[in-house]
Amino acid sequence: MFDIFSWQHILILLVVALVVVGPKDLPRLMHKAGKWAGKARGMANEFRKSFDEMARQAELDELRKEIDELKKNNPVSDMMNSVTTINDDLAKQVDSAFEGVGPPQSETLPPVEGVSEPRAGEFQVTEQEIGTPVPSSAAEPVPEAKPAAPAGTPS
Repeated sequence: MFDIFSWQHILILLVVALVVVGPKDLPRLMHKAGKWAGKARGMANEFRKSFDEMARQAELDELRKEIDELKKNNPVSDMMNSVTTINDDLAKQVDSAFEGVGPPQSETLPPVEGVSEPRAGEFQVTEQEIGTPVPSSAAEPVPEAKPAAPAGTPS
């Protein structure tokens, strides 16, 4: 701890202090010297802590810079940026293609008189399965189809 002073030097200083100050005030002097040494140690510790904190802060700043550089040079982020730009370009092209085209407009025909619309859950039948027209009224029988006569026979 005391590299400058050896035990002999410290012993000589104590004898001189005993002779100069006297035995009555020597304990009070030693107490004050101890407080001053404590204050000096506290100041040295604060200085060391603040120096260490500055060093840690500098290291953290360097690490943040390295992380930012890695983020900028990351191939995945480059790919994400290129995909995003392609997606934006495609969206612009699609929007410009559909710019003049509006929603499809369906023709609404006026209701026909005398024909009632089907109620909810009912279907309006317009043609049979084969494609023969449905008779206009349910009371009329459907004419039966006559078999075709063979060629060459009079009908």
